[in-house]
Amino acid sequence: MILLAALAAGLLAGIGLALSRGKPYRVPSLGHMWVAALAFLPQAFAFYLPGAGLGRSETTAAGLLLGSQVILLWFVWLNRRYVGLTLLGAGLVLNLLVIAVNGGFMPISPETVSKLATEEGLVFHVGDRFSAKDRIQHTNETHFAWLSDRLLTPAWIPYRAAFSLGDVLIALGAFAFLSLPELTLGPDPRIPI
Repeated sequence: MILLAALAAGLLAGIGLALSRGKPYRVPSLGHMWVAALAFLPQAFAFYLPGAGLGRSETTAAGLLLGSQVILLWFVWLNRRYVGLTLLGAGLVLNLLVIAVNGGFMPISPETVSKLATEEGLVFHVGDRFSAKDRIQHTNETHFAWLSDRLLTPAWIPYRAAFSLGDVLIALGAFAFLSLPELTLGPDPRIPI
């Protein structure tokens, strides 16, 4: 949810800034889009397609999630000239780190889950998967707990969600990429693949 909000806000800010300068708004051109599509496939296979997860072990699902993150980092590296994507990549690295050292899923504490699970009768236990990518873990058993899904959207927002510091950087990067596409780190380093 935080990423969708950042994308919408970045697009609106980018259009507004372009209009205030009397120029048309253009989304920056990204290279190697096929790598981004490839990055989504392991997650789709593990979590989203009909029948996803059936007959797959937790280890396989965790491996697919980690593989997806690595491929996505490769895509960001190939487009690293954009400041927004560099920031987004830093968030991906933080998420990949905490996921990798905690068994292949994003840790979320029982305390955070209790603030999210408001439906009566739902019972969650340590070790359960809370969502496709989250696993409930005690904070004192979580490596780099400060990087886990421990931040919450404000209570006044109807849809409550947990997110990580990495997610914040990803959202800020997406916002910067769409709102200030001219911010680059130099010439286009794209290499034909």
